[in-house]
Amino acid sequence: MNHNCVVVAGGTRARFFKLQEAEFPEVEPGPNLLEVNDLIDPQRQAHDGQLWSEAKSGRNRGPNGGPAHGYDDHRSQHEDEFERRFARSVAEETARLAREQKARNVVLVAQKRILGFLRHELESLARAGITIRELPKDLSKLSPHELHEHLAREKLVPKRRRPMS
Repeated sequence: MNHNCVVVAGGTRARFFKLQEAEFPEVEPGPNLLEVNDLIDPQRQAHDGQLWSEAKSGRNRGPNGGPAHGYDDHRSQHEDEFERRFARSVAEETARLAREQKARNVVLVAQKRILGFLRHELESLARAGITIRELPKDLSKLSPHELHEHLAREKLVPKRRRPMS
């Protein structure tokens, strides 16, 4: 039994995989990455008009068509909070999957920014003795086969073996 979970997170989506051995290794390659769940962050996927009353931040017109003046609507702080919340959801699903699969290793592939938020949220898994290996890249759009090939080249998951026959 393989004890690896793979989590791939982009800006708006996280995908969760387990490594599954081939049912018939004599005729099937394996192990294979099997996608078991995904999460979409509705706040980060929403268009600006759905999140903010003003489409653009940082400018306002003066009275009677006068010169524009700048202001800070603290939009970046709100965006950080959206990412923190999404990272928390991803971490909760990662912990659930790791428990369910009795994982010893979690491979975490994410954009650098979300990786920082996830690292903090996954501290409890590390304290529980689960090894977390990181790759700071956005590979969320790759197919499971392409993702497996990439992670195997990085030596984060075992290579797929050819059938034994």
